[in-house]
Formats: sequence, C-alpha cells, structure tokens
Amino acid sequence: MSTGGLIIRAAAALPGAPTPPVTTPRDPAREAAERELSKPVYHQNDPGLIERALDRFWEWVDELFGRASGATPGGGLGLLAVLLLTLLVIAALWWRLGTPHRTATDPGTLFDDGPRSSADHRAAAEAHATAGRWTEAVQERMRAVVRSLEERTLLDPRPGRTADEAAAEAAGPLPHHAADLRAAARAFDDVTYGGRTGDPDTYARLRTLDLALERAKPLLTGPTA
Repeated sequence: MSTGGLIIRAAAALPGAPTPPVTTPRDPAREAAERELSKPVYHQNDPGLIERALDRFWEWVDELFGRASGATPGGGLGLLAVLLLTLLVIAALWWRLGTPHRTATDPGTLFDDGPRSSADHRAAAEAHATAGRWTEAVQERMRAVVRSLEERTLLDPRPGRTADEAAAEAAGPLPHHAADLRAAARAFDDVTYGGRTGDPDTYARLRTLDLALERAKPLLTGPTA
C-alpha cells in the first residue's frame, strides 16, 4: 500500500477526524456517450414546445374527467349523461331566445342617434361608400330613404320605427315600390342585426331606390273632388 493510502487510513482512525470524501471514479465511456447523445442531430424529432404543452393539457383534461367521473353517480356514463343534458339545455335556450347579437340590438330601431336630415344621411352614406365601408354605407342610405319620406310627409316621424315598419307603411302611398322597399329593409336588417357585411351591389340598389323615390309621385287615397 502506498504511503498516501496509509496516511488517509491513519487519519480516518483518529477520533473526531473528518471523514474523507468518497469519490467515484469517472467513466470515460459513459461521458463520451452522454456527449454524443446531447448532439442536436439526436433531438430533431423531439416534440416541440406547443406539442408538449398540448400533451400536458390533454393529460390534465383526462385527469379532470377521471376525477369528475369518480365523483359522479354512475361513473363515466353518469358524467356523459350530465354533459348531454347541459348541452340540451343550452340548445333549448339558444333556440328560444335567439342568437346573442339579435337580443343585444333589440328593439332594432332604424335611427340610433339624434335627428338628421336626409341630406346628412346621404352625405354620410357616400363618404362610407368612398372609403369602402359598405355596411355603414347601406345603413346610412336606408336611413336617408326613410328620412326623405318623413320630410315629404309620406311617413309620420316616429321614434323607434324599424326598417321593416317603415317599408310596410311607405308601401301604402308608394305601392309600385313596395317590393324594393321590403328588399331594402331586409338588406338593412341583414347588415345591422344579421351579421352580414354590406357590398357595393347592395348599396347601389339602395342608392337607385333612394333616387327613384325622390321622383316618385305618391298614390292619392283621399276623396276626389
């Protein structure tokens, strides 16, 4: 045995002497293998960050459903029945109450701000059309149509009137334009409450109707002389 080994063993035998650290001899082959496996070429097919996050998410969902099924009478079948019942209730409410954007805009009045002249609405419509904002252009042109009929006393000014009501009332003195008025009202409702987007063709039809109504002579229904 070497002199160094004897000294270490003698020191360890002394009372209160600190225990010498135990060292594990390094394995050159293992270190070489670890260095080799750490190269990027061996990790090209490893899951990415998003894929790992999705895996963790689905593991969490699976664990959550496992706990829920364990706490629900009937286990997994009981949980499935509860989910189906919840979906049926939501579908029934959706069918009964309609889509959220319909109820949010109720009562669906034609004019949503203070009184403006038909000329003001036409100018706003043309500005929107020039900028390519066809939904707003359709809305303002329909408002110009109704306001013009009110200014000509073919319609009584009435707050809260809807586009459909205006078209139905205007069809009385202007029966030859009744179909176009109804189509204009539907276009207004579609872009305002139905989630559709206005387009140049719809705006062009409304503009043509507006100009035609300006020249149209109302049907006289009063007594003749």
